[in-house]
Amino acid sequence: MTPRVTQAATLALFLLCIASPVLAANGINVKRGEDALVFGNCVPSLVVENKSAETIDYLQVELILALTDGQERKVELQSAYREGISYPIAPGARAVLKQHLDTSRALGVPCGEVKTRAVGRILCEAAGGRACASSVSVQP
Repeated sequence: MTPRVTQAATLALFLLCIASPVLAANGINVKRGEDALVFGNCVPSLVVENKSAETIDYLQVELILALTDGQERKVELQSAYREGISYPIAPGARAVLKQHLDTSRALGVPCGEVKTRAVGRILCEAAGGRACASSVSVQP
């Protein structure tokens, strides 16, 4: 290798190392939102912040909830109805992922009986139904 090629490779590696934290910060961040109590049932929510450069057409996060009695329940939180009106999340925007109680089963317990939360399946779609190019990080 010539010194010029070595310098170019070193510079490229250096720039990649510097840019990596910036690229990670430009993903899709999801954090725990406010829990609601609806007819005695806990209804969790998540808040999404789209720090990517693409518009999110649909985002769904499955929460796996461990209850105090040892049971486990799964709840899907969505940005919109799957087959309904679209609520795109533009770059730089925030949105709330909700459980649609008219199309899914209620948790069946109050919020005080939820012991732990974990993330299951994540589905993120951009324009045209293609998968989101940005990474989705979830803190339940």
